[in-house]
Amino acid sequence: MTHVVVVGGGPAGNQVASRAASLGAEVTLVEDQVVGGAAHLWDCIPSKAMIATAGALSFSRRMAGLGLSGGSQAASVDAAALRRRIEQVTSRLQGSVEDLLASQGVRTLRGEGRLTGAHTVAVRLADGGEGVLRADAIVVATGSRPRLPEWAEPDGERVLTTRQAYPPPEVPEHLVVVGSGVTGVEFVHMFSSLGSKVSLIVSRQHVLPHKDAEVAAALEDELLRRGVQLYKGARAEGVERTPQGIVVHCDDGRTVAGSHVLIAVGSIPNSDRLGLEAAGVTVDKWGYVTVNHHCQTNVPHIYAAGDVCGKLPLSSVASMQGRKVAEHIMGLHTREHRHIDYDKAASAVFTEPEIADVGLAEAEAFATGRKIRVTKVPFGASAKALINDDPRGFVKIISDPATGVVLGGCVVGNQAAELISVIALAVTAGLKVADLVESCLVHPSLSEALADAAE
Repeated sequence: MTHVVVVGGGPAGNQVASRAASLGAEVTLVEDQVVGGAAHLWDCIPSKAMIATAGALSFSRRMAGLGLSGGSQAASVDAAALRRRIEQVTSRLQGSVEDLLASQGVRTLRGEGRLTGAHTVAVRLADGGEGVLRADAIVVATGSRPRLPEWAEPDGERVLTTRQAYPPPEVPEHLVVVGSGVTGVEFVHMFSSLGSKVSLIVSRQHVLPHKDAEVAAALEDELLRRGVQLYKGARAEGVERTPQGIVVHCDDGRTVAGSHVLIAVGSIPNSDRLGLEAAGVTVDKWGYVTVNHHCQTNVPHIYAAGDVCGKLPLSSVASMQGRKVAEHIMGLHTREHRHIDYDKAASAVFTEPEIADVGLAEAEAFATGRKIRVTKVPFGASAKALINDDPRGFVKIISDPATGVVLGGCVVGNQAAELISVIALAVTAGLKVADLVESCLVHPSLSEALADAAE
């Protein structure tokens, strides 16, 4: 029987373990923090739980538009209750993962795993014990952790990392967010909805530098409407504690004072202390484990999946990689087996309005000289959006003008993360805009805008 040892129990690791076990492998999972994934259960899920609460607060302030009375003070934040809610959600999800793995016969070891050779993993157990596992295949799925610039020294009180803000000790009076990528703008949305004054330091000329410029502009308009202060073209280079809170110093001489500062400037892979060199596994200059399209390292029976391999840092991608790795280990790639096409992975930004995209971007097409057809419909023309009193945003679909095949698209607006699934399916399956137009969708619904945009 094939023995698979998985180091790291996040979305990639637990999917490897579950799928490999279902295919008949003997599986040992080594995890030193939380089964389900630190990044997943300490970052992704808590942040989205807080965003759901923030969204409810934001909605309560718009009640008058729906014919309800109560005013803008209809709800307030109960920090203790919010913390309990987050703990309940993450605990339930973690328990579900652990129960599934146990039911499949996966052996889970609590401790740190370290490769000591091409086929061996030494485990230092949480209870102080030690052992060595011999494996036919090894999967490294240790994820990532927040990146901290040299000038930042988090203290968990005023200078916060992303993992110290679920929720923070108190709702900040004035939060300064450093970093305007996906994580940064989600925190801006979250805390501005919770009642904090928020300032955002934007090192580029617009937020979300890797997203469609029109999408970024729509989000900036909403942030400015909320009173968020944007410091564009400023790169933070220092932070100091003051009697009143903190002051962030920027490289252009500007300073931003606030009660708290949150550092959200990306992540780094957890590839150190894994003993990869002892197994002859190659990493790149940033510490990401180098893999091929099967997620194999340069040592064929050693794999890496999830954030640690640096392909696309999304939990959904990590989970898919995990499944594909298990299938490759167990030989399913010799039959029908599709590689992951990272260009067709859907992603979302859980701000207000929500943002989601998939496939070819308009700017990317123009940069490469590719001919495309771009169609766009605002939610202001949607009956359901008007019923919801939330007509913000739009649907944009990108297609091939010669064949009509859907190449990509983006959604800005309420339920964008759900709506993008239709476009993602079209991109993955090679459907045409005519297929969307001919789909008889529910009326009234936000999804009607997808068919309208494909017209």
